[in-house]
Formats: sequence, C-alpha cells, structure tokens
Amino acid sequence: MRAYKALCAARIGVSRPDPEGSLVLRRRLSYNNTKERRTSNVAQLYFRYSTMNAGKSLELIKVAYNYEERGKRVLVLIPDIDNRGGVGRVVSRTGIKRDAFPFHEEANLLTLFLAENEKEEISCVLIDEGQFLKKHHVQELTEIVDSCDTPVMVYGLKNDFRNELFEGSYYLLVYADKIEEIKTICWCGRKATMVARVADGKFVKAGEQIVVGGNNMYVSLCRKHYNDGRLGDEKTRPAER
Repeated sequence: MRAYKALCAARIGVSRPDPEGSLVLRRRLSYNNTKERRTSNVAQLYFRYSTMNAGKSLELIKVAYNYEERGKRVLVLIPDIDNRGGVGRVVSRTGIKRDAFPFHEEANLLTLFLAENEKEEISCVLIDEGQFLKKHHVQELTEIVDSCDTPVMVYGLKNDFRNELFEGSYYLLVYADKIEEIKTICWCGRKATMVARVADGKFVKAGEQIVVGGNNMYVSLCRKHYNDGRLGDEKTRPAER
C-alpha cells in the first residue's frame, strides 16, 4: 500500500485552473502499470449535507476518531473563512472540537494531500464546511479519490438562506459518488430543509451569500415555515427582501 501511495505522489501531475476557468490539467495514474491496487474497498467521494445544527461537525469528529482508534491517519481540513471556533478548528455545538488544517480559497488540496501523505500514509480525508469549497477544490478532491484511491468525506450545507446552492455544494452534488442527508428538525417537528438568516430579530432573505455566524444568526426550518417566515411559536417575522 505504501508503494502505491508513493507511485501516486510521484506520477500524478497537476496544474491549477486559469482565470478563464479551464479544467484542471492532469496526467492520470496508469492503473494498468500499477501492480498494487485496492480491489475490495474502492474509494469514493462522499457529500454529507444538512441544514444548520444537524450535527455535521460532530459526525466528522466521530468518523475521525473511529479511524484513529484503529491506528489509521486522517487528514481533517476546514476552509479558513470559518473561524468561529478559531482558525483550524472543527467545533461541534456540543463543545467537542479537534484541530484541522485550515486552507484558503486558492489552495490546491491535491498538493496538500500529497505533501502530508509523504510524511505518513493518509487513510481518509475529512472536510468540514464543504459549502465554502471552490470548483477547483472539488475537482482536486476527485483526483485524491480516483488517482490515490483515498476516500474523501465532505460535510456541509446544501442551500443558503436564500435557498440557493453554494458553489461548493453545487459541484459536490455534481461530482460526489455518494450524497447523504444528515437530518434535523424544524421547531414544529417537521424535517428541516431550509436555513433562515435572522438579523436584528427579523427574517432576512436578501444580502451577501456568505456571512459566517452561528445559532444567533441562522435557524433551520421546514419549507412551510421558511415560506411563512415563522421562526417559532408566535415568532412570526416579516422577511426583508
């Protein structure tokens, strides 16, 4: 397995997209010439999405613990735009946290992976706040899966407070091998599928897509109460558009 990882690092070539958005140029690893190959557990790209406050970060921390308990190394990544718990920190609402590698929007995740894998073999890549990924990040993750045969699990939101897809979520839905929903509920008990932004006590449906905040700014709602603008029992707020 270590020989396989070394081949991956040595033979894959990558260049970043140009400003016009051209695709990542690459030379794929030739499996026909590789004697060591995984034949039982084929790596996949997972996108595990939900609304706010569904336990995504807690689930990531649990998966990381399960790998490490079995003596396997995981690479945990988080976009540096999310600094609510400090830069390079995955933080659950329960208070459980763990360190992660922060990366910026220009970072090449494949290059980062290969550099870390040279130090010690990585068995799984875990990413929190996947909605903040850029298109090139998702493409780089597909190379980690396809050329290095390492599973990648991304946790994040699907839609924003305007009920539109984030860039990262859009391309994860396009490229992911498996898409799984982590469920949570609205205040009424129905399944929550929407995220409402609250500013000065009012339900907001207009503004910049990315404003990092927590429970005081975002509320998970079912479709009915998102459309009604109801944040809870007798807490109806007019939506500002």
